[in-house]
Amino acid sequence: MRNVKIRRIAFLILLTLWSGLAVGQTRLTKPFADCHVEGSTTIFDLCKEQWTFSDSADATKETLPASTFKVINLLIALQTGVIKDENDIVKWVGKTDTTLYGYRPEIYRDLSVKEAFERSAGWVFVELAKKIGKKRYERYLKACGYGNLDFAAAGTDFWNFGSFAISPIAQVRFLVNVYNDQLPFSKRNLAILKRVMITETTDRYSIRSKTGWTRWEGNDIGWWIGYVTTKDNVYFFATRTFKKRTEVNADFGDCRKTITKSILRELHAID
Repeated sequence: MRNVKIRRIAFLILLTLWSGLAVGQTRLTKPFADCHVEGSTTIFDLCKEQWTFSDSADATKETLPASTFKVINLLIALQTGVIKDENDIVKWVGKTDTTLYGYRPEIYRDLSVKEAFERSAGWVFVELAKKIGKKRYERYLKACGYGNLDFAAAGTDFWNFGSFAISPIAQVRFLVNVYNDQLPFSKRNLAILKRVMITETTDRYSIRSKTGWTRWEGNDIGWWIGYVTTKDNVYFFATRTFKKRTEVNADFGDCRKTITKSILRELHAID
């Protein structure tokens, strides 16, 4: 059943690329120009089974997932029994690499897994990764069709540094399977993830999401992935932005969400 679903989604991708975008291309690319960043937004409308791309070529390119990997990382930690639930406390290790991750004293303390997810406390998920081990990662990532599985030579945090990579289309496909409970994880663990992912709620919609930010080949890479649920539809999204690390752009971190929400408004997914 899962393979049939994946083939169907793949067909819809090709169909959309052939038939063109439903929204004017200029309106999809303008938010990137306004933010002075490169990148793309990929959106899948569940009811219409329709894909929207600001840049269909970029949507297929693979890069490091950065902290968006915490979505599947949380599921794997739960499924393997490394943690019982999102309220498990991870003890502060007493040090972290501020050269790679920056200086963030607000997270240098004992944290629950839920808080670590929300605050994107990388050190917590590095500690979980040490207990999970690469063999179990390989098994679950392969079963989920997540990423290129190229992390043999990488460190523990292979999602931030190394050759492990995933495309925006693959991110969205994975989120569709999360929503539909079509992954090798228990319904309980998927329900925990969905609770932890909630980042915004209004009377008309809710957003479940995760940000990510890392460095790759002299670039800053920013991600925002997730999905919007409304009364009668679900919109899945993956936005990835790039800039040269030598370029100063104080809005780079905010641009991931600004761009995505602008395009979601064009599709009438949010207000």
